[in-house]
Order: sequence, then structure tokens, then C-alpha cells
Amino acid sequence: MFNYQYYVYLLECSDKTIYTGITNNLERRFFEHQNGTKAQTYTSTRRPVKLIFSECFNDVLQAIYFEKKIKKWSSKKKRALANEDFDMLTILAECRNWTHYKYGPDFKELN
Repeated sequence: MFNYQYYVYLLECSDKTIYTGITNNLERRFFEHQNGTKAQTYTSTRRPVKLIFSECFNDVLQAIYFEKKIKKWSSKKKRALANEDFDMLTILAECRNWTHYKYGPDFKELN
């Protein structure tokens, strides 16, 4: 029986946007992003890219679930994950818009 590994990863692009992806070969996929080997992809015109986060999974369904979940996150929340800033990640998870905040008017400075 084969034991596959799957990676969910975040790339910071040259324009400071964050790309979220999934692969079974992180080294190969990063090379493809960095060298633009797949034309017409999001990162092909935003090189160079920098790997800022990766998480390994043994179950492809868990990896897909996690990738779909974080694709919906804001770039601030993705950066908090990449920086292992779990306090900020918690704050951003609780406060999704300006009509729902409990941290007072100074909260916008955290964003």
C-alpha cells in the first residue's frame, strides 16, 4: 500500500497577493510556479513567488478540505497563518466585517 503525502501551500507573489494551492509534490510544484512552466496561471505573471506556508497531509480529502477553507480567507488571515500569529488569526476569524467587531475603534489598526 502506498503512503502519499499532500501539501497545502501559500505563495506570496511579487505583487504581494497570496496564492493558495495543493499538490502531492511541493518541490516540483514550487519549481513550476517559480519558472512559469504553466502559462496562463495566476502566478505566471506574478513571479518571483515565495513559499510562505505549507502543511502536509496523509489524507487527500483532508488536504482538499483545508485548501478550500483557506482559499476563502482574506490575505490578512492567510498571512497570520503563515506567520504563526495565532492570536491575530483568532481575532480575524471572529471579526469578519465592520458591523461585527468587539475590539473597539482601534481594531482597524490591526488590519
